[in-house]
Amino acid sequence: MSLDFPNSIRRYEPGRGCVSFWGSEASLEVMFQIELDVLRTLSPAVIDGSEGSFLVAFDLNRSAILQAARSAYLKKRGGYHRLSADAFR
Repeated sequence: MSLDFPNSIRRYEPGRGCVSFWGSEASLEVMFQIELDVLRTLSPAVIDGSEGSFLVAFDLNRSAILQAARSAYLKKRGGYHRLSADAFR
């Protein structure tokens, strides 16, 4: 089986400094968080500090974010991964 992202829901979590999203492999749900600083780097022109701007940055970079999430999951299978700038190098 492979990691899929059937649910396009993502959630802004300022207290945790991230946007959370979920993937699944078979019956295992996998939680991912991407740090807000990564979104600032990926889409600096979009970010104004608001919740909406971070979600727009996520959506604009969804393909690259999901690829980084898949790579992180392949390196270490588990139910939780936090994506920092290192995941995009």
